[in-house]
Amino acid sequence: MSTPAAVRAVIADDEPLLRAGLRTALAEAWPALEVVAEAANGVEAVNAVHEYRPELAFLDIEMPLMNGLEAARALGDAAHVFVTAYDRYAVEAFERGAVDYVLKPVAPARLAQTVARLQARLAAPPARMDALVDELARRIAPASQSLQWLQATLGNTLKLIHVDDVLYFRSDAKYTRVVTRDAEALVKKPLRELAGELDARHFWQVHRNTIVNVRAVASVVSDDTGRKEIALRGRPEKLEVSRGYAHLFKSS
Repeated sequence: MSTPAAVRAVIADDEPLLRAGLRTALAEAWPALEVVAEAANGVEAVNAVHEYRPELAFLDIEMPLMNGLEAARALGDAAHVFVTAYDRYAVEAFERGAVDYVLKPVAPARLAQTVARLQARLAAPPARMDALVDELARRIAPASQSLQWLQATLGNTLKLIHVDDVLYFRSDAKYTRVVTRDAEALVKKPLRELAGELDARHFWQVHRNTIVNVRAVASVVSDDTGRKEIALRGRPEKLEVSRGYAHLFKSS
């Protein structure tokens, strides 16, 4: 009996931490899958696919130079998986066509479903992707922007804080504490509501009462019990990662 050919993939995302996280998650969900290249933008993704001829390409929708949809059009009817922080990008066509999607940060259970679908689709002739990609592009076009500015109070002073300056958010009763490198302030909005307005590519919930800006993460340390703590750039405190979110920082 002949051994089935290995399935190869390219991962494209402009965030190195997210690429590493997806690679680690794929290694657990599909050990036989070989990631042959990584790309930081759509142009690199197209070049990598042309060079390595993989069976799959995991394409971040929002990338510089060429986004994931433009890369998919350039690559034709290969099997693509779109990686996105926004579930509004998902359309019913994903469930029946040659396209699938994975939400960021990657959840193991959802990735397992994607892997099962991909394994089934690779055994069948590729479907036409033009209509599916066009529908996805139409859904994305009117999408609203994520939150950019916060109105926060510091004592009796109202401050405008750009979300990129926030290191982390922490629930504080019915308000949310906003922490930057050199200040703390309160937003009169609960963490749960605020979470839905943030860019999920950059702000990850790591505890029921904490959301961290992943660009501010200096390191993640695990102790002997598997408990994880985040060290931040510019702040001395450590942030606890609850077990329900520990998969976001699994080591390869």
